[in-house]
Amino acid sequence: MLLRVGLRLAAVCFLLFAGTLASAEEKSPVDFERDVAPLLQARCLRCHTPGNAKGDISLATPADLLAKGHVVPEDSAASDLIELVSAAEGEPPRMPREGTPLSTREIELLRRWIDDGAKWPEGRVLREQAKADRSWWSLRPLSEAEPPPPQGIPAAWRVNPIDRFIFARLAADGLTPNPPADRRTLIRRATYDLTGLPPAPEEVAAFVADDAPDAYERLLDRLLESPRYGEHWGRHWLDVIRFGESRGFERNEIINNLWPFRDYVIRSFNDDKPFDRLIREHLAGDVIGKDDPAVEIGVAFLVSGPYDDVGNQDAVQAAQIRADTIDEVIRATSEAFLGLTVGCARCHDHKFDPILQEDYYRLYATFAGVRHGERIVATAAQRRTRDEQLRPLNEQHAALVKRRDALLAAIQTRAEGRARQIETSWSRDPVSRQGTEETFSPVQARFIRLVVEGQEQNPQATTGYRIEEFEVWTADESPRNVALAANGGRAEGASRVAGDFEEAYSARLTIDGKHGACWIASGPELTITLAEPMMINRVVFCSDRTGAAVDHSVANFVSDYRLLVSLDGSEWIEVANSHDRRPVNEAHRRKRLFEAEVTPVEREQLAAWNRELAEVSRAIAAIPPLPTWWVGNFQEAKGPFHIFLGGSPQRAGTEVTAGSLSFLADVAPGYELPAGIGEAQRRLALADGIVHPANPLTRRVLANRLWQYHFGTGIVATSSDFGFMGSRPTHPELLDWLAGQVAEHGWKLKPLHKLIMLSQTYRQASNFRPQAAAVDADARLLWRYPPRRLTAEELRDTMLSVSGKLDLRTGGPGFRLYQYLQDNVATYVPLDEHGPATYRRAVYHQNARAARVDLMAEFDSPDCAFATPVRAETTTPLQALTLLNHDFTLKMAAALAERVENETVREGTEAQVRRAFQLCVAREPTGHEIGPCIHLVDSYGLKALCRVLLNTTEFIHIR
Repeated sequence: MLLRVGLRLAAVCFLLFAGTLASAEEKSPVDFERDVAPLLQARCLRCHTPGNAKGDISLATPADLLAKGHVVPEDSAASDLIELVSAAEGEPPRMPREGTPLSTREIELLRRWIDDGAKWPEGRVLREQAKADRSWWSLRPLSEAEPPPPQGIPAAWRVNPIDRFIFARLAADGLTPNPPADRRTLIRRATYDLTGLPPAPEEVAAFVADDAPDAYERLLDRLLESPRYGEHWGRHWLDVIRFGESRGFERNEIINNLWPFRDYVIRSFNDDKPFDRLIREHLAGDVIGKDDPAVEIGVAFLVSGPYDDVGNQDAVQAAQIRADTIDEVIRATSEAFLGLTVGCARCHDHKFDPILQEDYYRLYATFAGVRHGERIVATAAQRRTRDEQLRPLNEQHAALVKRRDALLAAIQTRAEGRARQIETSWSRDPVSRQGTEETFSPVQARFIRLVVEGQEQNPQATTGYRIEEFEVWTADESPRNVALAANGGRAEGASRVAGDFEEAYSARLTIDGKHGACWIASGPELTITLAEPMMINRVVFCSDRTGAAVDHSVANFVSDYRLLVSLDGSEWIEVANSHDRRPVNEAHRRKRLFEAEVTPVEREQLAAWNRELAEVSRAIAAIPPLPTWWVGNFQEAKGPFHIFLGGSPQRAGTEVTAGSLSFLADVAPGYELPAGIGEAQRRLALADGIVHPANPLTRRVLANRLWQYHFGTGIVATSSDFGFMGSRPTHPELLDWLAGQVAEHGWKLKPLHKLIMLSQTYRQASNFRPQAAAVDADARLLWRYPPRRLTAEELRDTMLSVSGKLDLRTGGPGFRLYQYLQDNVATYVPLDEHGPATYRRAVYHQNARAARVDLMAEFDSPDCAFATPVRAETTTPLQALTLLNHDFTLKMAAALAERVENETVREGTEAQVRRAFQLCVAREPTGHEIGPCIHLVDSYGLKALCRVLLNTTEFIHIR
């Protein structure tokens, strides 16, 4: 009884106290920072910010609220904001559209704030709160991480600090590491890791027999000094920076002069160039390496990604394409060097990471002068020498042109004075694209030749025109088109070539009886050969039967011609020409007037000058051109630059200038460049900020990438996203320690390779243990060395290597595993057969975007349209089928068999089996393998065994 009374009294007291609190709250003034700002940030800014202003309303500042009448200070009843967040009877409120409605208390706070005058501190801008702030782990300064104390750690695991970190983490989860790998496994693992190629059997045998304490360290030193190291690790970096040798997008034309950048990357790794230097060269190589091509080529990083070169005449669309182009550069830069998705702040502040929209547009201002394309890259001495060679020739050329043009102008003036008289001889209709007919007295002929003397757009040009169909009609009661291929006709004429494909615009298309596809000429003549001599009297040809062709960029239309016939192909008779036809346009008219007016003496003088000009032009052309590389063109884009609201270039927001990134403000010194500073200085300032000693992010990202390529997965699995949506580090202290080692070793990678690969962690066996896997299935804690499959490039290179066919030439233009077809758009057709010209390392393949290459594509070679910080590793039936049956595999199996035979002459089948195993899997066959393999060779030949070995799991995996 007393208990119930006590509870009732307590409830009454609580209600009275709550009422007193509510009453006090209603009387206390509303504080904007304490009460209103957090409410708007939490409930409204998700949809209503300058970059994402749904309904054209931003709640980041009071401007829209007041200007559009949504808030009327001191009158909440007249303010639309209150109506929008309040529920009408029986209906939910209109705002917010996502999440729960505002509570009665929250609505009342807004009401009171408005009634109190809707006070908003001057200059205060609200921002939606990201999931992470500047205290996020990857943005903090490097910790003073020290390896765990050696107590309780086995002696072998105490020496290398890496092992102490790993062992302590394993112990914390009740795990122990695997024992060391055997020496054959270790040399194969290390050789692939550093060079991407298998060790030679002799190298394996020597390492196994070398019991010196420093044998393994000497092995690493040898591998790191190999030129194969740069080829392999350069390929890793090319993945990260989305290197591709075609333009991408709709046209996707090949880029034939970007290979020097690939060679530069390989050379940089081989030379162990400090990585901070490499980053500075990627962003500003043209600044810090002016007149030094070996350095300047580094800036090709900025333009080695895809870009849209179609062009658009609409100004709005052109501005959007340009913004997309710079966006691609921003994303590539921020993800490769900083491991953050800055591109997500294009339309609004980053929703997960502390990256402001201003940060994105500071980078936009930095890269605003970058233009994709090619330009001369040469030393000052090379430029000076060539200029001195060209100067007298150019002066001679200019003098000849001046004299010739003066005479041409005089003749044209005379011709215009006699135009009316000359034009009276032009009695026939102009040449028609839809169909031009010539009739003449019947003549017996087997050969008919069209000689083109001019074309519509350029009356002087005699190549580049198009013809859909060319008809030759017999002079009898039942005329036939005897030019048709179906009637035995044959057409010949020089044709435009589409990439590697010679038949795309073949002259044969003129006699196939079909309209649409056409011959595009690269010479002035089309010759038709009939099946036998015929009596003919009419020729008809067309360039555009339907009149639908409007694109003169592909080809033009005939305007002047002569028709010749012959019986034997040697003696020719002219039967018709266009000289009495009216011109097709004004330019053509002027040419025809000129031809009618010029005298024989003047024609000879012009011909003499043209011969001299041709001779001078040949001399100019004989002077070797300076190298022209795809390194981008940089223009002075001085702004002003603005935030694009919603990412649209048509909605300019606050003005911004190039400057440092706010999310690094707590750890590295900032900078802000004045509005008029040159674009080169903007890029250099960014590069210096990225590699600043106080910036921990770049070193963390670099150390993690290095770890990833040695162990298959980084300490942070998402190696280009160290933000909130990325993975958390499995060993944060180790990562910071490794990042410190980056600086300790002067940003050089080779000492870090040795540090990692000398560890017991790296040298342990890959044996699977079910009990450990139950705790750590993916071996992220590294209780074993994680086995991996060879990458597509490693697999192809290995087949070439073990078969003795690998061409180790370095550098220069790449080879192609596709046939390149190019018209207005490019097409890449995979080659069915891979010949010796393609037997170089795969890093030298001319990688084009959206170009599927058999074998490579099946084994997850990525499309270079995008950066690939982590390679996929899929398992599909096509992999097994391709590896077993592809022409390349069969050729390599045959070459391997030939090599084994040559290296085991007169030693018997068993020796052949042993040698094949040594080459393919770096070991001897086991007792239960040797017998069946000998039987296979005796029954089906050595090639069959080699084909089997190239398809084994052990061949394509590293343990």
